[in-house]
Amino acid sequence: MLRIIRKFCTMKPPTNGGLLHDVDISTKKATFGMGCFWSNDSLFGATNGIIRTRVGYAGGTTKNPNYRNIGDHTEVIELDYDPKTITYEELLDKFWANHEYGLTTKIKKQYQSMILYHDEEQRLAAEASHKAMQTRCNEQLRTEIAPAGVFYPAEDYHQKYRLQGHKDLCRSLDLDSSKLQTSHLAARLNGYLVGVGGVAQFDEEVGRLGLSEKQAEYVRRELERNQGGGLSC
Repeated sequence: MLRIIRKFCTMKPPTNGGLLHDVDISTKKATFGMGCFWSNDSLFGATNGIIRTRVGYAGGTTKNPNYRNIGDHTEVIELDYDPKTITYEELLDKFWANHEYGLTTKIKKQYQSMILYHDEEQRLAAEASHKAMQTRCNEQLRTEIAPAGVFYPAEDYHQKYRLQGHKDLCRSLDLDSSKLQTSHLAARLNGYLVGVGGVAQFDEEVGRLGLSEKQAEYVRRELERNQGGGLSC
């Protein structure tokens, strides 16, 4: 099934130059481990202020990990976000509220709760939020905080996994393996299609995304159908 999905998303239909794949603004990075990275990709993708998302492996020492040989790494999501629209503290709030396996659950390293900070400001914010959450969790919090090191992108079939399940839409969006990791449009649709963000938010921005009327109607219908559902993998 995964091979079929990948085939559709690497086909090259006639290009629609109006599709909003690229957003040229100054961004900052954030990296989180919150369990299975498919759900996180959808959760953050439709969050206002998120410009790009990609999932991968980080936090360990194993060279060139992959899904079948992840070594001592953790599944993480790397975000490019607009700090003028969403703050790092707001990202941390979403991080704490959306762990698939819980914050106090003993889990294997692959799905560990993890914050990988990119600068001193992020480190201080992460440690402050961790201290507050530790109190709420009766000192049982298992989240690791560490400096961000090498990020290894996951295989193509993991990128925008929910979007890739909509093969006809995906085929029409001119997505290749690079755009699966860099496209703003792909990040947004990967969330909207599973009900993240809400209809009002989608309707407010759909005119900027460059979708055709048919594409927009399809996404809105799926959003309405799935809104309020869970994001578990």
